[in-house]
Amino acid sequence: MSKLEARLNSFEYHERISSLREIAKLVQRKEVELTPQLGIVNMHCHTFFSYNAYGHSPASLAWLAKKKGFAAIGIVDFDVLDGVDEFLSACELLGIRGSAGIETRVFVPEFATREINSPGEPGIYYHMGIGFTSSQPPIEVAPILTSMRTRAARRNREMLERLNVHLAPLGVNYEADVLPLTPAGNATERHMLAAMIKAAEQVFPDQEERVKFWSRKVGAENEQIAAIINDYAKFSNLLRSRLMKKGGAGYVQPSPQSFPTIEEFHRLIVGCGAVPCATWLDGLSEGEQAIDELLDLLIGKGAAALNIIPDRNWNISDPETRLLKVQKLHAMVKTAGALHLPLNVGTEMNSPGNRLVDDFSAPAMAPLNGAFMAGAYFIYGHTVLQSTRRWGYQSDWARTRLPERRARNAFYETVGRRATPGEARVRRLFDLPSASSPDAVLDALAYDY
Repeated sequence: MSKLEARLNSFEYHERISSLREIAKLVQRKEVELTPQLGIVNMHCHTFFSYNAYGHSPASLAWLAKKKGFAAIGIVDFDVLDGVDEFLSACELLGIRGSAGIETRVFVPEFATREINSPGEPGIYYHMGIGFTSSQPPIEVAPILTSMRTRAARRNREMLERLNVHLAPLGVNYEADVLPLTPAGNATERHMLAAMIKAAEQVFPDQEERVKFWSRKVGAENEQIAAIINDYAKFSNLLRSRLMKKGGAGYVQPSPQSFPTIEEFHRLIVGCGAVPCATWLDGLSEGEQAIDELLDLLIGKGAAALNIIPDRNWNISDPETRLLKVQKLHAMVKTAGALHLPLNVGTEMNSPGNRLVDDFSAPAMAPLNGAFMAGAYFIYGHTVLQSTRRWGYQSDWARTRLPERRARNAFYETVGRRATPGEARVRRLFDLPSASSPDAVLDALAYDY
């Protein structure tokens, strides 16, 4: 099993899929011990098609969820849809509820002078789409996805050029040192960090000399670097904050042209039959303190769900900060409920040290679990109907029959609760007439007969 699981993270597609099929056979024969399904979900996991701190491929994440008893799991990658087909197929094979999404940064001109959820970058906003059912966008919106990937690569290359100057005698080559760390050429800042850390180990094999090098380059005391240099999570996060974020040698303040507009990103999302999803950090920035204004703007442009990363809003050592952020978290969940925005929650897994799944038993989390689980079932319900009949949340079928957002949300949540991948009841959807009502859909999923 350990060998099969390791091959799930191979950069070779055929190795991942053959290993997944072998694991599925073992599960079917009940030769693998599985955790009984728990009331936990992780709907925001980056795969190795952008960056996963544990190296997980889409297939590997589906297996992780099945093995650990998740009720559902969702992937979200930066600027690409490369993992969607593999992930949803793996979820179907293993019998786990799954959803697939994309994340990028957009420019919000109405907030051009206010920081929102991208620290130090007024007007720049981390934004998402969830509920995709294919890696291939329709031809009319495909250029938007291509542009997002091209812009991301351009930003990376320009950043690396500046960092190479600053980090001399280190020299990292984007093609030779960075891109091989990715399975499909979509590198991120964290891939560049890994390449730089490896380059430093080669140039300065003596750790004491390496400590001195990094101390000079990031403006830290030798003792500070020495204390964390063997702790990859802390060390890489320090380098990223000192070198790549605002004030760092590789950083350049983005312009409105650096990222797509909300409207452009939404055209891609809706064109793919997916759901625009707002995101929330912690409620402390100037932009997020104007959350009613921000969400009103985003909903007006088509946002229909909200993403939250709960762990960073309660799992905090400082008591005062924890109290403040927990209050903000609970208030945000309440606001989302009032605005009929289903919640998409998860841990990201794109930074070393991120949890594999949230602690749903934590006192700060327990009162919110109902809303978190409802959001997971909602987006899975959309995914089921979009993939089987093109009756997803954005479809003409849904808009005609369920024009009011609260009723539409409740319908897709119920679909998500009743539908389980691979079961006969999902196959019944294919037999429904094209003019079927929402009640007919729920009836088809309601009974085992």
